[in-house]
Formats: sequence, C-alpha cells, structure tokens
Amino acid sequence: MKKLIAILLALCTVLCFAGCSKKTTDVDVKGEGVMTYAEYAAAELDSEVVVETYVQAKQSWWEDSATLYTQDKDGAYFIYGAACSEEDYAKLEKGTKIKVTGYKSEWSGEVEIIDATIEIEDGNYSAEAMDATELLGKDELVDSQNMFASFKGMTVEPITDAEGNEVAFLYNWDGSGAQGDDLYFNVSVNGNTYQFTVESYLCGADTDVYKAVEALNVGDVVDMEGFLYWYEGVNTHVTTLTVSK
Repeated sequence: MKKLIAILLALCTVLCFAGCSKKTTDVDVKGEGVMTYAEYAAAELDSEVVVETYVQAKQSWWEDSATLYTQDKDGAYFIYGAACSEEDYAKLEKGTKIKVTGYKSEWSGEVEIIDATIEIEDGNYSAEAMDATELLGKDELVDSQNMFASFKGMTVEPITDAEGNEVAFLYNWDGSGAQGDDLYFNVSVNGNTYQFTVESYLCGADTDVYKAVEALNVGDVVDMEGFLYWYEGVNTHVTTLTVSK
C-alpha cells in the first residue's frame, strides 16, 4: 500500500512539473514560418516579417487599422497601422497572442512593423516591467526598444514653455498645445536629464497617468513605467507615474 501511494505521489509530481513546464514554455513556442525575435532583429528593413507576439497596450484604432505595443519574452514589436476590424480590436486585451505579418520599417529611429495583418491566436502573456533606470544614456538601451520598462527615483526638472517660463510639463513638445494633447516633461537621474512623454492616443486626459503629470511639481521624485518608444532617440511613452517624495 505504501509503495502504491509513493508511486501515485511521484506520478502527481511529474504531472505537476509537466503542467508548469507547458505553461512556462507556451510563450517560447513559435508556429511554422514564424520568426524568433533574434531573426526579426536581424531582418533587413523593408523585408517581410512574420512574428507571434502578445499585446501589451493598444494605442489607437482608426478606419480599420490598429496601432499596438506588443512583446514576447525576448523582445518587443511596435505594430503601426495594422489592418484590424473594430470587432477584432475590441478583442485585443492585454496579453492577447497575435500573429503579425507585415514589413519591418524605421521612422526617425523607431523600428516598427507596418502594412501588417493580424491573426488572433490562443495564448496569453503579460510582460513584467524591465528596470531600465541605469540604462538611460547608454547605447545598449536601444536593444530594448519598445519593451515595457520601469524607471525609479527620477527627479522632475524644469522645462521651458512657449513664454519662457520654467514649468514642470508642457502640452506638446514646444508648449503650444492644450489639455488633451501629448504631455512632455523632464526628469533626471545620476546627474543627467531625459525627456519623457505621455502619448495622448495611448493615455488620454482622463487617465491616471495624464492627471499625475499635470499635477507634477519641479523637484518631485517619481517612479514610472512605460514603453521604450524611439523618436530621434529614446522617447518613452509613460503609462504609470507615482510621486515617491
């Protein structure tokens, strides 16, 4: 009897490990003809690419095209203007697995997939934010382009508005905008200052992060999360911000 119980326990253990292993490795499995992230990264610009990836955030939908921040365990893919019905767009929640067929492109430093089609597949994965604080100002930061990242202990620095006043944030990059437009603000760490953005299509005026930036004061210390978008250099699109002191 004891021997039988021991065998059953061992079998349960094996099955448990097998189940855990499957859950962990589902993200690793690529379908036939699908690129790994390394293959995608090595692909020539303007070449056709096929990837399987997971929606991390939806930026916008307009006239049957969707713009998405997506990621797998190895890297991130920014999907710009992919063909997508409004019905399918509504199905794209955080973690949704999609197959994307399109063309690798670059615009002002941002590497993205354009002219794409999307297929919704079975699977789910939500990326943990990678702490990129110490990568700011370093060349290797671009290797993590479009990934979901965190930044900690950043100090809000003054930014100059259209009238020459020093303020904590601007509506539009030059201060020419109004509430509802993109927000721009400067933060520093380790003696260097960087500009961050709240992309209004991604996080509009009614979101917590938009309101949090509007409430900033110069000298506040903040922790943030967002996507490592690129425009003439890193242009992080912030999705959460909290004032730590």
